[in-house]
Amino acid sequence: MAILVIEQLRLTTRFVEDQDEALRFYTDKLGLEKKADEQFGPDNRWVTVAPEQDETVEVVLELPDWAEDEDEIDRRAALVGEQPALAFTVDDCHATYETLRERGVEFINKPAERPYGIEAVAEDLYGNGVVLVEQPSE
Repeated sequence: MAILVIEQLRLTTRFVEDQDEALRFYTDKLGLEKKADEQFGPDNRWVTVAPEQDETVEVVLELPDWAEDEDEIDRRAALVGEQPALAFTVDDCHATYETLRERGVEFINKPAERPYGIEAVAEDLYGNGVVLVEQPSE
């Protein structure tokens, strides 16, 4: 019997109301890079973003109606703005905080010392958390 080993996270999904609006927020305001933006079948669009340097994980900006079942569409729609926070590593939390504030990103918590580094918490345009963490110097 083969032993299965999960190697790495590749994609995470963020349900959004409007892909263009979400794409602008994540690229223009947060500074992420658009990795994919392609038609996916007749009615769907595959849109992903990620930090420019990150070649491992992308965030899929997906409309809730990508499902076929009405109950599933309703379940996904209810998740818009209610999804777990995305946490990003930054090299300078204070500077990143100031830059993002100047771009209009709303923050719930200013940069603060934590046991694991310096953390600031923002919200995306739907109210989902966006956590910035500067890891402590070695």
